[in-house]
Formats: sequence, structure tokens, C-alpha cells
Amino acid sequence: MIKPDEKLRKLTAVLDSGKKESIIDVVRSLKKEEPPIGAIALLVAFYDATYDKVLQKTIESFFNDIKHKTVRKEIITEIKKPWKSNTISMLISSCWQSGLDYSEYLADIATIYLKADYVTAIECMTVIEESAGRSDRKTKDDIIKLIMESSSAHTHEKSPLTSELIGILQR
Repeated sequence: MIKPDEKLRKLTAVLDSGKKESIIDVVRSLKKEEPPIGAIALLVAFYDATYDKVLQKTIESFFNDIKHKTVRKEIITEIKKPWKSNTISMLISSCWQSGLDYSEYLADIATIYLKADYVTAIECMTVIEESAGRSDRKTKDDIIKLIMESSSAHTHEKSPLTSELIGILQR
């Protein structure tokens, strides 16, 4: 059995090598088991830096298919970093596509919604809608207050989304 540190070193070496087929193979192999701590950050950084669409799709697929609850915190941590907007959007999208429960991170997702571009805001809204049913009334009310007090939630572009998001949270 390979230790987590060894797995992380191997992942780093493969990503640094730039060898497309090796990268695809190592990312696909990560789907089979829980990724070691730090793998999420490495993959996000690689995704953000590469312009290779095949490698981006491979990493997107990994995030969309991930089923290990333990990675949720790492994913939220990466979402909060100043990555390119398409990277943030991919990560937010993976939150709902993976089927994992992000209800304990609703405030984080709402904060990202407020800062996000329109496309990412829609992805945030989907995550919130999928998770809100598993959240308590106080949490939802706190998020409504956060959104209502933010001027960025009421821009011309986001105003209709914000109205719908508040409706979701009021249920």
C-alpha cells in the first residue's frame, strides 16, 4: 500500500512532467480511492494553469465524480482562492454534480455567489438549492440576511437570480 505522502509526491511529479497521458492516467486513478490531503489543491492549481482542454476535462470529470465527503472542505478552501473565474465555476459546478452534501458550507457558497460572475452565480445557486433542504432555518435566514445586505446581489445582472435564490432559501 502506498502512503499518502508518496501518492502526493507521485501526483506532483506527474503533473510537473507535463506528459499528457501520464497526467490523464494519474487523475483517473485518483477516482478509485480517496485522494490524499493536498491532491485537491494540486489538481486545482494545475487546472487553473493549463490551457489543454483534454487535461481540463479530465480534471473536471474527476471533481464531478468524486464521492468522498472528506474532500468537501478542501474544495471549499480552493473555491475561496483567487483562481480564474472558469476554475471557480468548475469547482462550484462539481459541488452539485458530485452529489455530495454541501449544506454545512452554504454560507461560504452564498459569499462566493455575491462575488461571482453571472455563470458562477448560477452554479452557486444550484449548490444552494440542492443543499438548502438539509440546512436549518436559522442558517437559511442568516444567508438571506447576508444576501439582502449586499449591494452586489442586486446588480442588474444578478437581481433576478437573487430573487429566486431568496425564494429557495425561504422554503
